[in-house]
Amino acid sequence: MERQRVPANRPWEAVVGYSRAVRVGSLVEVSGTAPADEQGNILGGEDYYAQTRAALEIVVRALRDLGASPADVVRTRVYLRDAARWEEAGRAHGEVFGAVRPATTFVGAAGFVDPRILVEVEATAVVDGGA
Repeated sequence: MERQRVPANRPWEAVVGYSRAVRVGSLVEVSGTAPADEQGNILGGEDYYAQTRAALEIVVRALRDLGASPADVVRTRVYLRDAARWEEAGRAHGEVFGAVRPATTFVGAAGFVDPRILVEVEATAVVDGGA
């Protein structure tokens, strides 16, 4: 089965050896996505809502690059440096996925590859019709 990839285009991609997203058949997996631009700048400052929105925008772009959309998402995972801030991240998540209502988990994380990162988001989508 053909494997399609979307590159992350982030400074740490070559070191780690990963893709932003991969599609095999009808399955699309989006890697843990931080709110970082291609130069590694962290978007959203120290705001959980803003960082989550920025990360979700990157996730949605990756989905679209592989022929999927937010409506195809069946699972998300949201990793938070401070799990007590879940409502701020949850509000952003609800703005993108409120109508879809995928299976979702919010998890506290001890830290990320950059200490300025507060949030990372993963997503799984299933696209009708396969590849």
